[in-house]
Amino acid sequence: MEKVFRCAGRHGYAVEVSPFFPHRVACAAAQHYGIAGCGTLLVLDQTETGVTLVRSWQWGDGLFDVSWSEVNEHLLVAGGGDGSLQLWDSANPSAPLRAAKEHTQEVYSVDWSQTRGENLIVSGSWDQTAKVWDPSLSQSVSTLRGHEGVIYSTVWSPHIPGCFASASGDGTLRIWD
Repeated sequence: MEKVFRCAGRHGYAVEVSPFFPHRVACAAAQHYGIAGCGTLLVLDQTETGVTLVRSWQWGDGLFDVSWSEVNEHLLVAGGGDGSLQLWDSANPSAPLRAAKEHTQEVYSVDWSQTRGENLIVSGSWDQTAKVWDPSLSQSVSTLRGHEGVIYSTVWSPHIPGCFASASGDGTLRIWD
């Protein structure tokens, strides 16, 4: 059975299933294909009859990726077209808990570490950098340079602490430790 949720005027860029609730998903979306307009972060629950909205938040620029915390069932991080990362609490109906902006262009990828021995976030941007963050998002822990094009994807290894991969428009995949 296909279950559909429609969000008028938004284009979905990323969806992620909660590691705590198998029926819960988060979706990062943007207006006008992310070229202009605002973004929306949606938290949705799958039911027997369809998909229902739990909570949504607006952001001033498109949102391109989202990732759930592996240690707190309510926390998510999203990456925005304004170069920011935002920390959201699905139990909090108001604005994000924190936002940090160090990237100089769109944040196209975010990922929360999956090994329980660490609690880190990695982001990849159109500014050709990957940044590692602690979950407070006060400032990045490190900035990694080497790609010569947009970083479209960053993902932590679920097996090796401190290790992530990035894929770029420059035609390379890089493994970082």
